[in-house]
Amino acid sequence: MASTEHTSKQFDAELEAVRALVLQMGGLVENQIKLAVESLVNGDVTLMNRVIADDHRVNAMEVEIDENCNRIIARRQPAAGDLRMVMTVIKTITDLERIGDEAEKIARMAKLLSQKERLILPHYNEIKNAAGLAMDMLRKSLDSFARLDLSIAAQVIRQDELVDEEFRTILRYLITFMMEDPRTISTALEILFIAKAIERIGDHAKNISEYVVYMVKGRDVRHVTVEEIEREVLEG
Repeated sequence: MASTEHTSKQFDAELEAVRALVLQMGGLVENQIKLAVESLVNGDVTLMNRVIADDHRVNAMEVEIDENCNRIIARRQPAAGDLRMVMTVIKTITDLERIGDEAEKIARMAKLLSQKERLILPHYNEIKNAAGLAMDMLRKSLDSFARLDLSIAAQVIRQDELVDEEFRTILRYLITFMMEDPRTISTALEILFIAKAIERIGDHAKNISEYVVYMVKGRDVRHVTVEEIEREVLEG
């Protein structure tokens, strides 16, 4: 009996260690986004290069956590809620790694823009607003993961619509600008790539929140409406 209890405590400790690593990876990714946007707004090439160079740290964390999960599955053969937790971690780190890629993309586009005259969006206000929303989604999705809080997860899923609307606003603005002055097309397209990267960050944060619903409720809600997810959360 004591041996079984000891094994159970070890297993719980392993799961908790993996959860902590996910949150650590999330913090790293969030910082990457913040620095990428900051480098864009300030035209800071040194910071752009740092974001690009640090992408390997995000990749390394994904590999480390994935290997830990594989060991847990092989040694512990988790079932039910524990298995859902491990599967949620594996899916979550994939999205976090992709968010890291989007942050790197923002920094790369920012480098291209820094080599040109700032013909449009000199303060990048629209980009900053969209990035702020996407980062808030990521923070909340990680918070919902840490607390297993479905109400926060539902907020993130709803908030994705706001990020999508910000992207559409930027797109309309850039199309108008390109039509008025075709010389700005290449610059506008680079800004559009940045806006799309931010929109994708919101999508990945939404995915993480959907995984949390799956972890807690055992139901895959990736392809259902926001209203259905909110009803699922309210049912408790």
